[in-house]
Amino acid sequence: MSTERNELLQVLNPATEELVATVPAATPADIDAAVARATAAQRGWAAAAPADRARLLRRFAVVVDEHVEELAHLEVAEAGHTIGNARWEAGNVRDLLDFAAGGVERLNGRQIPVAGGLDVTILEPLGVVGVIAPWNFPMPIAAWATAPALAAGNAVILKPAETTPLTALRLAALALEAGLPEGLFQVLPGTGPVAGNALVEHPGIAKIVFTGSTRVGKSIMAKCADQVKRLTLELGGKSPNIVFADADIEAAAAAAPMSFLDNSGQDCCARTRILVQRSAYDRFLELLTPAIEEIVVGDPLDERTQMGPLISRAQLDRVRSYVTDDLKGIRGKAPEGPGFWFPPTVLTDVPEDAPCAVEEVFGPVAVVLPFDDEADAIRLANATEYGLSGSIWTRDVGRALRASRAVRAGNLSVNSHSSVRYWTPFGGYRQSGLGRELGPDALTAFTETKNVFISTEA
Repeated sequence: MSTERNELLQVLNPATEELVATVPAATPADIDAAVARATAAQRGWAAAAPADRARLLRRFAVVVDEHVEELAHLEVAEAGHTIGNARWEAGNVRDLLDFAAGGVERLNGRQIPVAGGLDVTILEPLGVVGVIAPWNFPMPIAAWATAPALAAGNAVILKPAETTPLTALRLAALALEAGLPEGLFQVLPGTGPVAGNALVEHPGIAKIVFTGSTRVGKSIMAKCADQVKRLTLELGGKSPNIVFADADIEAAAAAAPMSFLDNSGQDCCARTRILVQRSAYDRFLELLTPAIEEIVVGDPLDERTQMGPLISRAQLDRVRSYVTDDLKGIRGKAPEGPGFWFPPTVLTDVPEDAPCAVEEVFGPVAVVLPFDDEADAIRLANATEYGLSGSIWTRDVGRALRASRAVRAGNLSVNSHSSVRYWTPFGGYRQSGLGRELGPDALTAFTETKNVFISTEA
């Protein structure tokens, strides 16, 4: 990557505000050169035997596994994640590469019955895929697209978020160490308006995978339309946590805090709208209050820490704007002094259409709203523009199934808060995105389907 006239991105430690590193920001010329390298590398990669591609991806997974601790500490330094979460994220990259490698030799077409011959479909790689990754989960979300795209025979250019480029750069180096061809997987840090825009608009990029805000996602979608460019969008969320009175209230209250405080609430799947049936409302709050107050917020490298800082000063200011002094609720503790700290917060007695109740705060803030019956719960659950995730707590299996069908979201969990597994599909409804990632069909999202008819008539 050329450094001529490149801006420098400053990477700050969110827990201390200390400068961790400076990284050159890619220019449109850098993007153009990267696409040329990727195009050349992709031809050879697509022509390689499937077994050879799978072997190299498994080797990449092994090399990542050998560097889990290093990658985790980089993630703590640039993103402020707790060390336990960061280790899981590095391990998730390893697992995604392994899972994708297993699909290389199973990327099958179909034989379709036709008269007068044989009809088959062939799945072919798209070419060069552009991935624009977010700062909230820099490693795993980048791998969600990169691993299956590579497995399907594509090259990948990854633009990490401006604030979190370090783990992505290290993964690119580890890919080369594992033996992946030069130019096949490139990481180009840069700003969205410059590097991101150049990637989206480049005619040599066959598909864009973007994870981020709904506002930016819409802009990218509009730019892709001009070239009829393929697109996957994973956008915002305002996910409900529906607690019916017949649920195990103790279990539901115990699980609620980390359903929205994990990663300091900087999670599109965070269950930030806690909907509790009115007859169980007081008991739920009675149990929730000590659970919130006891959350350990502090040094991300301390194994006891449950929640770290927010990513930046700008994000801290955004979260503060939603929590005014007049709002009632439950507030935990957070460190004072340097760092972008905000305490765990649950707001009560807020109108159901208040900004904090319907907009994505993207911080450690949830609201608790009462509901009367099943129909009321579904109405409240669907009363946002988003539809990414959600939870339903009940002992009634029929109610669980009815609510799961009625809530308009792509990923629901009954009596748990699990949203993401690399072997199951993930994606949203409405303003939460377009397309699906992960799961058994992940590789096909990075292929073209070619139909071939062979006549057998004499």
